[in-house]
Amino acid sequence: MRSRYPSSSTLAYSFGPGPWTPVIKGLIIANVVMYVVSRLVPTIALNLGLVPEQVITQLRVWQLFTYMFLHGGVFHILLNMLGLWMFGVELERTWGSRYFAKFYAVCGVGAGITQVVASFLPVPLFEQFYYAQTIGASGAIFGVLLAYGLYFPNRPILMYFIFPVPAKYFVAIMGGISLLSAIEGGGGGVAHVAHLGGLLAGYLYLKGGRIHLLSEIKYRYLKWRINRMRRKFDVYSGGRADDVNRRVH
Repeated sequence: MRSRYPSSSTLAYSFGPGPWTPVIKGLIIANVVMYVVSRLVPTIALNLGLVPEQVITQLRVWQLFTYMFLHGGVFHILLNMLGLWMFGVELERTWGSRYFAKFYAVCGVGAGITQVVASFLPVPLFEQFYYAQTIGASGAIFGVLLAYGLYFPNRPILMYFIFPVPAKYFVAIMGGISLLSAIEGGGGGVAHVAHLGGLLAGYLYLKGGRIHLLSEIKYRYLKWRINRMRRKFDVYSGGRADDVNRRVH
């Protein structure tokens, strides 16, 4: 939830960023459909949920992607889809649907890879990940949250729907909570390592693709300027009827 400040002195709050954008709409629908299907046919989750042991020994590499569309309960999917809508819509409007879809996929897969890699670390806490199943879109959404904090750092977020916190600090707090929870081994079954993986994947993707993104923005701006000049100096029919060149600028 974020606040919006009108031109008057009255403080007003608006819930969410507005209507769905195409990719956000598609992701939410896909997640809801998969949640319903997995409830009707529970065995689907056995093949699509992320289990590092199955990825390595059985080469079920698709699990690095499909696990993002499975959720463990109504509250789980509700929170994830709410976060995706709140923070993803404005990013998709800023980047365009294609870039946002790539970014979301990279963050989700990166979070899954992090979970697999962590299961090989010689730490009892992480070794148990090897046979455990991970599901949910939280890793990808943490990457989206990071991008939101980078692009809209001072945008106020109502933490726990009560305290207004600038987006950059909100991201730092959420990342810190996941880091401490991963180290301490708490979290009640929450894959905090995957959350951190989503943050890291999002950061690396933006760091590597920022130059390309800025070049794309510059290109689109120049193209808009050129089209505007063309409309301003558009051609009109004119001259004599026998004039070979009857179009003037």
